[in-house]
Amino acid sequence: MSTTTSEARSPLPLLLRRGRSSTAMEERSPLSVPQYRRRSSKDVRNITSVSSSLLPAFGTVIEEDNSSSKPYIVLHYDRRYRLWELFLVILVGYSAWASVFELAFQRAAEGDLMTVDLVVDFFFAVDIVLTFFVSYLDKSTYLVVDDHKLIANRYLKSVAFVMDVASTLPIQFIYKTITGNIGRGQAFGFLNLLRLWRLRRVTELFKRLEKDPNFNYFLIRLIKLLCVTIFWIHLAGCILYWIAYHYPRPTDTWIGSQIEDFKERSIWLGYTYSMYWSIVTLTTVGYGDLHAVNSREKTFNMFYMLFNIGLTAYIIGNMTNLVVQGALRTFAMRSAINHILRYTSKNRLPDTMREQMLAHMQLKFKTAELRQEEVLQDLPKAIRSSINQHLFRSTIENAYLFKGFPDGLIVQLVSQINAEYFPPKMEIILQNEIPTDFYIIVSGGVDIIASKGVSEQVLAKLGPESMAGEIGVVFNIPQPFTVRTRRLSQVIRISHNLFKEMVQSDKDVDAKMIISNLMTYLKGLNDDLKKEIPFLIDLLADADAQETVQTEETTQSNNEEIVTAVSRDENEKKEERIREGVPKRVIIHGQPPNEDGDSNGRLIILPDSIQLLYDVAENKLGKRGSTITMADGAHVEQLDALRENDHLYIF
Repeated sequence: MSTTTSEARSPLPLLLRRGRSSTAMEERSPLSVPQYRRRSSKDVRNITSVSSSLLPAFGTVIEEDNSSSKPYIVLHYDRRYRLWELFLVILVGYSAWASVFELAFQRAAEGDLMTVDLVVDFFFAVDIVLTFFVSYLDKSTYLVVDDHKLIANRYLKSVAFVMDVASTLPIQFIYKTITGNIGRGQAFGFLNLLRLWRLRRVTELFKRLEKDPNFNYFLIRLIKLLCVTIFWIHLAGCILYWIAYHYPRPTDTWIGSQIEDFKERSIWLGYTYSMYWSIVTLTTVGYGDLHAVNSREKTFNMFYMLFNIGLTAYIIGNMTNLVVQGALRTFAMRSAINHILRYTSKNRLPDTMREQMLAHMQLKFKTAELRQEEVLQDLPKAIRSSINQHLFRSTIENAYLFKGFPDGLIVQLVSQINAEYFPPKMEIILQNEIPTDFYIIVSGGVDIIASKGVSEQVLAKLGPESMAGEIGVVFNIPQPFTVRTRRLSQVIRISHNLFKEMVQSDKDVDAKMIISNLMTYLKGLNDDLKKEIPFLIDLLADADAQETVQTEETTQSNNEEIVTAVSRDENEKKEERIREGVPKRVIIHGQPPNEDGDSNGRLIILPDSIQLLYDVAENKLGKRGSTITMADGAHVEQLDALRENDHLYIF
């Protein structure tokens, strides 16, 4: 412990002592009350939707405003442009399905699908033109580039431009326009596969949605896995049908062995058979009704089933991870409870202790999402302070000890508090323990209990905005009471050291205010509580006696209008001590230091003058003295030379 022996014995409010804290005073911010700025819902949405690609490297200096003021420039993170990209993703889904489908079923490419393909290609052609006007983020400087020339040069020199144009050109329609004939052949089908380049847009969309808090992560991952599975089933089925369609002997194929004239039959019949085979094979069911017949089909089936092993492992792993994340907290709680049960059984702890441990552990997991430490530990200090101001400032301002405190100190105190939950019948403070923290009740209620041997006496019941444990902390004495919750309670825990440092370092805080609030509260306690607090009765009596003597002296001096240089000096010293808020306490004796008598003496608050000291000594010791000496026999002529807990001999 950092306190000396004399300090440990003294009931002085050590929190109110002003030490050498000039450095702390100078380091205080001149702004006592933080300024808060309102944010609109649009601002919040923009903050949460920022892509990781917008984050600059550490140490990079960027401009304060990256918004483009140039005409005909579209910011790549603009919400309207994001909606356009979402529309294109829907078209990408159709392109991915149609390109593979038209390769396997050539007759479909010559019908109505050609018209739909032209419409879809038109939108992607518009996107190519639009890209020349969309800003981008420079990877070297991490600044938004909105210069037309730089945007065009970057896009024209990239592989994306070549692939975008190649996947958008309606080659089959151009061939029909030039020659007048419908383009047939496998070459056109393979050229249509260039549209699969557009699938990169789907990948980028899912990356953004997985990081967007406005969407459910479990649902987005589930949709992503479902899309991957469906596309792979569609791709594999179409490839297998393409192999059968171009095999020299159609009857020696997996579908020709079932339907000999499958080439002349409906396109959707062949597509249904293909999807059926692909799903049955992917799920490893394998009924055997559709199976590979020739060597080409067997080779493809081998690679298909090998890929299915990896795809199945990927899907199962992701689903397991999503399910386990939801049950992880429950598993951790059950594991902690099992550890408690084994510990209590091994050490033969009473049932009451076991129930308290279990109740506390269950409450910890039930309120995990409400606990400040876990939720706020990664947030900046300004955000944590704002949250605490919103949640707990009114509670602290209504606590009796902080009545009349400056806003600056309230803000500083609120920003560093900790909120905790306690289950019913749980001891928050134990009697006679060393004071380290005190508590403010936010919700619920506690009992103030005095333990007397094996019996307990409930001295008081406290509710919201009441304080517990502050008497032991302020007087620096062992906690005089046990504090036990009556029901589920939320409390604010304030550290003894934190409170002491803040009070001592704030030069604008009159510590007299703390003494006044505390004394007012102590005077209102019932007699049972007063008896349990050491020195309290003498402390209140001394405070009343000093207040009475000071009132009488003030009245007499006003009537006589006697103002001397000595009294002015004493008044100035008195005002200085009041400003400092540090009343000294001394122990007085009624006999010379070498004589046997009352060795314990009487603890009093040191008055402002020697004359008042004689009056208090006469009231306490029953006789009036004329001489004041120290233990070493030195005479006392000025009270300023006295220190805390000095022994004075008045005779």
